[in-house]
Amino acid sequence: MDIYIDAKDSIAGRLASRLAKELLKGNRVFVVNSEQAVISGNPKWVGEQYVERVNRGDPYHGPFYPKMPDRVLKRLVRGMLPYKKPRGREALKRLKVYISIPEELKGKEFVKMSEAENRLEGKFVTIGELSKRFGVKV
Repeated sequence: MDIYIDAKDSIAGRLASRLAKELLKGNRVFVVNSEQAVISGNPKWVGEQYVERVNRGDPYHGPFYPKMPDRVLKRLVRGMLPYKKPRGREALKRLKVYISIPEELKGKEFVKMSEAENRLEGKFVTIGELSKRFGVKV
């Protein structure tokens, strides 16, 4: 079964956990508008934490952290899967994440997360804004 999800204004962590659960059930999941998913917290603090992760380790041996918004969201989902085991690897292969809406998915009907899960009243930053700090053109 194919599931099409619009990540616009969705809290990234909650979205990622929901996607991981669907992938482990055996569904194929397509996510669009990944650059508009949000990370809660003070934007300055969130940016500093991410810079710390990117600069950690060795540029040749890792750990490697993505800078593109679609790859960031996929990495979030990967962290919630047992990706070192065959079941998790297969699940991750069933996930496709896109920036905006690609041509091949234009006519599809997208599901949004429920409003109760997306209630965010404090400070936040979108994944697209976070990526722009690294020089990525979204």
